[in-house]
Amino acid sequence: MKLILTADVPNLGAPGDVVEVKDGYGRNYLLPRKFAIPATRGAEKQVEQIRRAQKARQIRDLGHAREVAGQLGDLSVTVKAKAANDSGRLFGSVTPAQVVDAVKAAGGPVLDRHAVEVSSSIKTVGTHPVTVRLHPEVTAELQVAVVAS
Repeated sequence: MKLILTADVPNLGAPGDVVEVKDGYGRNYLLPRKFAIPATRGAEKQVEQIRRAQKARQIRDLGHAREVAGQLGDLSVTVKAKAANDSGRLFGSVTPAQVVDAVKAAGGPVLDRHAVEVSSSIKTVGTHPVTVRLHPEVTAELQVAVVAS
């Protein structure tokens, strides 16, 4: 199955890349999650738009990625969860979008929510590690404190 990626997919490609994948992977994973669109003549014309949009959000180069990683390492990020029970368990989970908003509120750089990787879902109050993929060669580890509001 031939697809055009609309998002960065680890070990597959970047937005705008035309890739050949197995039918099941494309039909059951990439297409439903909007990570890719079918490669048709009309869609191939959209490749340049996809690449321009990604370039606007992307970290400029390796040096800039390292600079942003340094800024993230110095930040104290706190996410306020809407509710928690008495034992500290949240009635939902913390999303990458909430982490991005908390980084921005703490005075950090603007991040793409797709670059934030929450290894296991954050469902308890406390401090949790979060990984941010800034560049193919640079990742930043961020400690996020979750408090109940």
